[in-house]
Amino acid sequence: MENLITLLIGSAAIAAVLWVFFPERGLLAQWRYARKVTNKTRREDAIKHIFDCEISGRRTSLHSLAGALHISVDDAHTLISELDERGLVDFEAELPVLTPSGRDLALHLLRAHRLWERYLADETGFAETEWHVQADRLEHMLTHEELEQLSARLSHPVYDPHGDPIPTADGDMGEVAGITLAAVEENDSALQIVHLEDEPETVFAQIVAEGLHPGMPLLLLSRDPQRIRFWAGGDEHVLAPLVAANIHVIPIGDDQAQLKGEKMNSLSIGEQAEVLALAPSLRGAERRRMMDLGLLPGTMVCAEYTSASGDPVAYRIRGALIALRAEQAGQIIIRKQGIQAHE
Repeated sequence: MENLITLLIGSAAIAAVLWVFFPERGLLAQWRYARKVTNKTRREDAIKHIFDCEISGRRTSLHSLAGALHISVDDAHTLISELDERGLVDFEAELPVLTPSGRDLALHLLRAHRLWERYLADETGFAETEWHVQADRLEHMLTHEELEQLSARLSHPVYDPHGDPIPTADGDMGEVAGITLAAVEENDSALQIVHLEDEPETVFAQIVAEGLHPGMPLLLLSRDPQRIRFWAGGDEHVLAPLVAANIHVIPIGDDQAQLKGEKMNSLSIGEQAEVLALAPSLRGAERRRMMDLGLLPGTMVCAEYTSASGDPVAYRIRGALIALRAEQAGQIIIRKQGIQAHE
């Protein structure tokens, strides 16, 4: 019996040692790997911060780096020293600047971030407010070869879903077009959204809640120091200038019919309409499904029946009755044509 107990204790001790020290899979190996990944992520986040400062015309300081990464000034100093040792930063007037190698890494991270956002928008069910956070995590995971495979899978997009230019594999980086909506002065201006700032998160969440997206046309109705009113996506919107400053627009011809379009879920039973456009927020498989149903510009639709609860509604589309929820029909921009004539 004593021998059995001794054997069991010895086996347990050996198992515990293996659990901690087993190569690659042991607790110690996993801890070292996690620490390595964390240190790599922190270095790359520091590179991103320095790059952001440089392209915005600011200089990086220990305090700005500490604030951006939520670390102490001492840890920021250690981090800068590590980047210096790796040849990623140099110093001008005792402040860090990126070396060519550091800038290449920054562009790789930016390209990865914006490609991941494009992927998350087009291929997954993540909410729009989650794209940036998820891309921040995923951008550290791909090699150059894997990044090019992702780009190819997405058919080499030029812009991310917010309208930011995606750096090319050679490091060429475009610029955001247009001016901010807050800077537009003339009422009745026909405009198109080309870019949305996704930071700060609270402001971006307001823009998302309004259903605004790059590619969406809008008509400026009025503006004063407290608010900006405009028509877009079949609705009237009112934003504070602070929020409108995060929306970039370009002028377009005011013959754009969808400027004054409405949402298909506004149709009353018996009303018919012409489809003008699919909302830019309609993405991926759901967008393809709507197109397969025949909901393309120029298609005539008619609201035929409603369920007892009022949702969904059956629409006649190219001779077929299709039931759509209000949320789905709200993604279709239409121009009403009046009540359908019955024979």
